[in-house]
Amino acid sequence: MKTPTDALTAATGTHWTSEEAWVGTRRPILEAHALPAAVYADPAFYAEEQERVFSTSWVCVGTHDELDAPGSAIVRSVAGRSVILTRNQNGDLRGYFNACRHRGTELLEDDCTLGLTIRCPYHRWTYDRDGALVATPQFADAGVDRFDTTNYGLHTVRVASWQCLLFVCLSDETSPIEHWFGDLDQRLAGYRLAGWRSHLTRDFEFAANWKLVSENFQEYYHLRWVHPELAKVSRVQDHYRYQGTGMYCGQTTTPLSNDERGDWDALPPAEGLSQPDMASGRFIALFPNVLLSILPNHVFVMRLDPVAPDLTREHCTWLLPPSNPQVADEDFAVTRNFWLDVNAEDIDIVQRGQKGLSTGSYTPGRLSPRFEEPLHRFHNMLADRFVGISRIPAGDETDDQPLYGTGINPLPWRSVEDQARKVN
Repeated sequence: MKTPTDALTAATGTHWTSEEAWVGTRRPILEAHALPAAVYADPAFYAEEQERVFSTSWVCVGTHDELDAPGSAIVRSVAGRSVILTRNQNGDLRGYFNACRHRGTELLEDDCTLGLTIRCPYHRWTYDRDGALVATPQFADAGVDRFDTTNYGLHTVRVASWQCLLFVCLSDETSPIEHWFGDLDQRLAGYRLAGWRSHLTRDFEFAANWKLVSENFQEYYHLRWVHPELAKVSRVQDHYRYQGTGMYCGQTTTPLSNDERGDWDALPPAEGLSQPDMASGRFIALFPNVLLSILPNHVFVMRLDPVAPDLTREHCTWLLPPSNPQVADEDFAVTRNFWLDVNAEDIDIVQRGQKGLSTGSYTPGRLSPRFEEPLHRFHNMLADRFVGISRIPAGDETDDQPLYGTGINPLPWRSVEDQARKVN
């Protein structure tokens, strides 16, 4: 016998553009439900999501130092569109759709190092790194009338370097990235993440929807049972909300606990951190597809690329601060192996979650306000994109107030300006 929820989850993609589909999400956190199974398993929802979410959002495509080398270019897929990111001769970030303006041939297959130009492999139409068409071999001699090369430059894409990350946005209507991430620039200012550099990268592929990975990162309800070792350095009782205005969900562990394990204390901290930043771990899910774990001595980035409703590619990068640029492999092993173990535990549990959503008889359960409030925020961001609302969610008034039984953060976040005023 089908329930109303079963009927809802069997709806076509267009149904999800109606507020009726998100009734359980729109309720206050004390009454809110989790999302239906179709959101994670239905191909129609997945296809609609690519257009409604990934075509209209600032999507993370890499770390900023991937374009450090002169002439470097990276190729990424965003909502099914292939995009090239590179820098022009002045070092300015540029983004283009990966298709020749002649007959649409793919220009670049993979990440590479360019010369001064981007050349089509088919008929050798050539573009400079500002996207202008600069050569069309034998074309003008063939008798083409009224052909103006200025009308046939590469189609540009909005790109941005924000903190230590690279982003692409396919929509011209989406807010600038500074507005998209709201107060996070201020919150993270003390880390000076633009100066941090990649130390190691690892890629994974697993059978789960990308949202399950993000949700798992955002909540700490599962911590004691899925991550018993992580719970020793990031104790459940030391978790607090870390959410201001912006398209992100965040929590902080304050203080980090190193009495039983020294995994997060194995490397020297970055120079110049405030007391709260020195003693805390910041765990931030940037909507839609990147998960940031910011510790005093390293940053662990997980970039999620949806491949199918039940398949995700995860690109993991560890970054180190400029005050500690060279670390021997044996010294980094403790930190690396810790995250690899935690990530393996997460992959196992989200794959089991995908199986249950895809093959079980599931109706949405209630969310835990204390442990899963970031999911409620995330689900409402998702709902907004589907129904066409361009809204940047507001955050908590302050970080030093008790919320849903968490108590008061002993080292609440303060802006750089507030810290300076406090010192003076």
